[in-house]
Amino acid sequence: MRVLVVEDEVSLQKALCNGLKKYGYAVDPANDGEQALELIDINPYDVVVLDLNLPKTNGMEVLREVRKINKELRVLILSARAEVEDKISGLDAGANDYLSKPFHFKELEARIRALLRRDFIQRDTVITHGNVKIDTALKCVIVNDRTVELTKKEYAIIEYLFMNKDRIVSAEQLIEHIWDSEADLFSNSLKVHINSLKKKLAEYTGDKELIKNTRGLGYFITKEHADEIIK
Repeated sequence: MRVLVVEDEVSLQKALCNGLKKYGYAVDPANDGEQALELIDINPYDVVVLDLNLPKTNGMEVLREVRKINKELRVLILSARAEVEDKISGLDAGANDYLSKPFHFKELEARIRALLRRDFIQRDTVITHGNVKIDTALKCVIVNDRTVELTKKEYAIIEYLFMNKDRIVSAEQLIEHIWDSEADLFSNSLKVHINSLKKKLAEYTGDKELIKNTRGLGYFITKEHADEIIK
C-alpha cells in the first residue's frame, strides 16, 4: 500500500516515513501543501497522512482541494491541534480520521490499517483464501498454521492481491501501490518478486498457481470474476 506523508517538520517526517516503510508501506514525503497536491494529482495513493500547519498551502485547504476531485482517497489528519473544534472541522471537511500529536506510532499504523480495510468486503484483520491466511495486523502470511517467510515487498504484493481478490490487478497497479516514487517502472523487479513469492507459497500450499496471471491484463487470486473480465 502506498502512503503520502505530508509533514513540514523534517525530523518527524523522516521518522514517519522510516517507521511506515518498516511496516512494508511504500511511502512518499511532501514538505508543504503545494507539493502534496502535486503528488496527489499524479500518484494513486491509498492513504494520505496530513499535517494541518503547513507552509504555502495549509492542510485544511489541501483537504478541501482533494475532496473536490477525489471523494474516495483516505485522509488521516495528524496535527498538534487537539481541540474538539479542530477535530470536528477536519472531519467535516472530509478527513476519514484525526489523530492528535503527540501520538504513539503503533496507534497511527493501526488507524492506517483500519482505513485501508474500510472499502473492502473483508473487514477483519485476517483475510482468508482456502488454507492461506493473511494477517494484516501482524503483516504475515500463514498456511496451515505455518508462517511463510517473505520479504516486505513480497508480503505487500500478496496482501494487495488478497485485498483485491476476485478481480484482476494490473502490473501497473501493483507497482503504483507497492513501490514509492523512486521506483524504476521499467525494471523487471515486479516479475522477480512475483516469481519468488509464488515459489515460496508453493512450498507451503502445494499450489504453484495460487497467484495467476493473464497475459496483458495482470494478476489475480481467484477466477470468480476474472473470466468475465477476460471475455
